[in-house]
Amino acid sequence: MLGAEDFVLLTTFRRNGEGVPTAVWVSPLADQARVGFYTTMGTGKTKRLRHTPRVTVQPCSRTGTPTPGTEPVEATAQMVQSGRDFDEVQAAIRAKYGWQCTLFAVIGGLAVRRKGLTYRDTVVLITPAPHNSEREEAHDG
Repeated sequence: MLGAEDFVLLTTFRRNGEGVPTAVWVSPLADQARVGFYTTMGTGKTKRLRHTPRVTVQPCSRTGTPTPGTEPVEATAQMVQSGRDFDEVQAAIRAKYGWQCTLFAVIGGLAVRRKGLTYRDTVVLITPAPHNSEREEAHDG
């Protein structure tokens, strides 16, 4: 389950199809079907997500090295800036990462203010695509 991982390698895609991998913190949503993380609108990730919601996710280390024995999972991303899902992801990330979240908030907040951005203003919800066998079962039933 991706939400149990400390980090996942999120790959977003440029217009030319080139993947751009980034390690992100994630937390599962209550529906257990999606995971979420937060970011700042105006970052490369959000610019690429505006072009295409297609992403891949894969368990990884803090530095973005994929976890041995895992494969990227096709998924869809949705950016959210308010509402129940936004609040849920913000709270879940704070609960899961504790003091690290506070430290990152201070450092990240200073960095983005210099660029005129608002820190943590966007939550990204990731919905993994069903496995091929699940899709086949759905069509058979």
